[in-house]
Amino acid sequence: MIRGVVSAAGVPTIVVAIAGKDWLATIDTGFNGDLELPEELREVFHARYVGRATATRAGDQTVTEDVFIVDFPFDGRMMRAEATFVSGALILIGTHLLRDYVLHVDFVGKTLLLERQ
Repeated sequence: MIRGVVSAAGVPTIVVAIAGKDWLATIDTGFNGDLELPEELREVFHARYVGRATATRAGDQTVTEDVFIVDFPFDGRMMRAEATFVSGALILIGTHLLRDYVLHVDFVGKTLLLERQ
């Protein structure tokens, strides 16, 4: 089980420990992939290039990105996931990574709960 918060701006967020540092991660229900990670984590994860993919983002924007395989520490286990890398320090967690979870977001109470099924 993972607990998180809903920020004052209404963003569902959890904290993920990676390489001895806590990273903020947004649960992005509009992202149907696995992960978007900060560029500075590429070497930490020993990211393995698998190819390029085209994605459609909000506003019908199409982007083509390099896709990598990483082993991501999540909920006490390592999960093999597809990731893209971007500048910045925020992690985005998409719905495909959460395929074995039930997501409870309480916007009024400002809480988030992820339960593995």
